[in-house]
Amino acid sequence: MRFVTPVALTLALAMTGGALSAPAFAAKKEEKKAAAPKLNVSPEVIKSLQAAQKAVEAQDFAGAKTALADADSKAKSNDDKYQIGAIKLNLSIASKDAALQGEALNQMLDSGLTPPEQAGQFNAVAADQAMQAKNYDVAIQRAQAALAAGYKPEAVNPTLAQAYFGKAGTTNVSAEPARGFTVQGLAALKAAAEALKAAGQPVPAQWYQIGVGRAEAAKLPEVTEWATMAYQAEPSGQNLRTLVRLFQRANPTISNRENLDVLRLLGASDGLVIAADYTEYAEMASKTGIYGEVKSVIDKGRSKGVLNASQGGDVYQAAVAKIAGDKASLGSAEADAKKAANGKIAAATADAYLGYGDYAKAASMFELAKEKGGVDADEVNTRLGIAKAMGGDMAGAKTAFSAVQGGSRKQIAGLWLAYLGTKGA
Repeated sequence: MRFVTPVALTLALAMTGGALSAPAFAAKKEEKKAAAPKLNVSPEVIKSLQAAQKAVEAQDFAGAKTALADADSKAKSNDDKYQIGAIKLNLSIASKDAALQGEALNQMLDSGLTPPEQAGQFNAVAADQAMQAKNYDVAIQRAQAALAAGYKPEAVNPTLAQAYFGKAGTTNVSAEPARGFTVQGLAALKAAAEALKAAGQPVPAQWYQIGVGRAEAAKLPEVTEWATMAYQAEPSGQNLRTLVRLFQRANPTISNRENLDVLRLLGASDGLVIAADYTEYAEMASKTGIYGEVKSVIDKGRSKGVLNASQGGDVYQAAVAKIAGDKASLGSAEADAKKAANGKIAAATADAYLGYGDYAKAASMFELAKEKGGVDADEVNTRLGIAKAMGGDMAGAKTAFSAVQGGSRKQIAGLWLAYLGTKGA
């Protein structure tokens, strides 16, 4: 008798475990039909296969499995194994049996007789089945074979990434060999994102979040790159907060004044999330004498219900006691700034105006400070950019931030520029 060839499969990968999800891909309406290999099936296997095929056609799935098990016990050659696998595959599709589908595909692939035009697809589906069964080594082997065959890298790489992540596990991931598996998983995940982009498909923002989490757990330097991609994919305050915290961790010696300008970015982007975010911001403003900002940030934290009446209370009360006198001095300070030989008074006055939310006057004083000189140009340009951004002059803010030249200040300006870039400025 003539045995059936395996029906064409359509591939729609769906990762399990909630860790990584791949986008669905529409199956092609017409798949290139593979030519069945010419097989020399052992006579003793044929009888069992005939019974199995009849059972499949009659939808007697239990009977088909029994007949196929008998065929397996008699198989001697790769021809036998391939044909048994082909009928198993059809049975698995008819009975919606994922485990049997994986078994069938692996049996056919291991026979070495799978037509080349089906090898990529079969390996891809086998990789996905193995991944769902948490058989990570097989999933990796099959996914790599599918990629080598040139089959849909945008669909196969997510499976490969998750298999490596599964092999790395969730404990001791910063130590070898788990760290190395994580590196390989991240490489596969990045390849998946690049393949999706090349195919004109959107990359799920979740992928970048997974990259951040995996890189951070394994203590890999690539965590900042993944955090940047996560923010670009989903420019939320939370994602920007991750970038800011990574910057702070990588630059533990930044000054209070530099740190204040970073925290101002969190304030502008809704990246202040927990109580410690607000109190850190208030403390930096207090230490640099920006009393108006101490009050405004604590008030904001309380209004959002993140801070209670006592949190940040010490710096708050100290700042409130000084605000009236500080505001009263600004007029004379502004006059002194205009007469001064350098821009130091102008910069200090601009700082105060910035803290009170008078962004127009702050920008004017920072401009004066630049004109007169004798000040830290990178700091003044950073704060001029902040004043202009908060005042709605996005083009002016970009110009100011772009003028920042050195060290940590340049990185801070870069974070602000990344934020402005998400605002269509």
